Amino acid sequence: MEWLEGLFGVIGDLTWGWALIPFLVVLGLFFTLVTGFVQFTFFGRMFHVLLNKNQTADKNAISGREALLLSVGGRVGGGNIAGVAVAITLGGPGAVFWMWAIALVGMATSLVECSLAQLYKRKEGDEFRGGPARTIIHGLGEDYRWLAYLYAVCLIASFAIGFNAFQGNTVAGAAQDSMGIDRIWTGGLLAVGTGFIIYGGIKRIAKVADVIVPIMAIGYVVMALLIILLNITSIPAVIGTIISNAFGWEEAVGGGMGAAMAQGLRRGLFSNEAGLGSAPNVAATAEVTHPVSQGITQSLSVFIDTILICSCTAFVILLGDVYVPGKEDIDGVVLTQQSLVSHVGTWSQYFLTIAILLFSISSIIYNYYLGENALTFMSQNKVSVHILRIFVIGIVFLGAVAPGATSVFFFSDPMMGILAIVNLLALLMLFPTLIRILTDYKEQLKAGAEHPVFDASKFPDLDIDHKAWKIKKEES
Repeated sequence: MEWLEGLFGVIGDLTWGWALIPFLVVLGLFFTLVTGFVQFTFFGRMFHVLLNKNQTADKNAISGREALLLSVGGRVGGGNIAGVAVAITLGGPGAVFWMWAIALVGMATSLVECSLAQLYKRKEGDEFRGGPARTIIHGLGEDYRWLAYLYAVCLIASFAIGFNAFQGNTVAGAAQDSMGIDRIWTGGLLAVGTGFIIYGGIKRIAKVADVIVPIMAIGYVVMALLIILLNITSIPAVIGTIISNAFGWEEAVGGGMGAAMAQGLRRGLFSNEAGLGSAPNVAATAEVTHPVSQGITQSLSVFIDTILICSCTAFVILLGDVYVPGKEDIDGVVLTQQSLVSHVGTWSQYFLTIAILLFSISSIIYNYYLGENALTFMSQNKVSVHILRIFVIGIVFLGAVAPGATSVFFFSDPMMGILAIVNLLALLMLFPTLIRILTDYKEQLKAGAEHPVFDASKFPDLDIDHKAWKIKKEES
């Protein structure tokens, strides 16, 4: 086992340590520049779907709003609470600035990957299926099938298995620490809830996300805004500290600007997932009028995850007196929890536990769906889907009841590193195609169309599923 752990350790170092973060940053900047800063020029349009529930001709179809909220539920998780605290602890307040920066760049990357997933989605039964694996096959051709399979295997191993064990462990630990609830009870509750949701298929998963995500996001943001209002006079000083530390003008931890940048970029990328290829699996399920429409909408989920939710955690910590610059021997969740308590009292630790529970449930069902989508790409055997569902339920329970069990899943981060590299290479090769459909979208807007409609017949050279794009309608 030691040699296997060592092998995955090397893979993790080569991906996350050397190649992946620079690749994500450089490609994100490239996508931003070549697309004409789409994350800013289309910012207003991102809110159209969020504020409107009814955008599909088929009431049973997944709407753009539901796909957005499901992806937000997946991106928003423990990283928004514990991850931000760790970034500030190891990188200082300046890490927050670099989290903001990578999120703004990642919004363009998300638009690219989600637009391509929509373009190459397939109609399978009464559902749409898509994502990087299908995008590789239909965008790059059969010669790249091995690459698509590599992506699918890594997606199942990292998200459906490894990260779901982590989510179960996180919520069970929080419940035990703040409420004294034994891990076995939390694990049982999570297992039953997970089973009920995932056995309802993508439609039930989307409906649950449509309820849970607004509740958890709004509740957490309202709590943070309350704390900000109570400390409104300190906001200018905190923002000044963030900026000065980000550029090394005020060193809060060893390493100065370098530590702030490294921690901010790493935690930001872990949190918003832009470029990792996970969200496109969900983006492809939506019925929309144009591929770029869902790409624009999915950019908003990066904004919500990092600019909004992560910033809430950052201000809760930096406005309090619990955080000590340079102190590294504190758990991320504990730092956030203690900071909340210092602001509004001990009741807030129970609020945070409930928030973590909702965050974890939304992430678990999101992670499961990514695994199911990858599995159906490799095999149409329905028995395999049932096996995956049972396995995921068991993994969630195992992660919850055994405090040290998640260390077994040492392969999760390295596997995610591999799938991210695969996804980014595919995006780079297919970027000319993205520019074509983006140009089509912009031309329709310029001609006066309020909601551009995709006409697959304009792109006869592309392997597009015409069953997936036969509906021509105006979004309401």
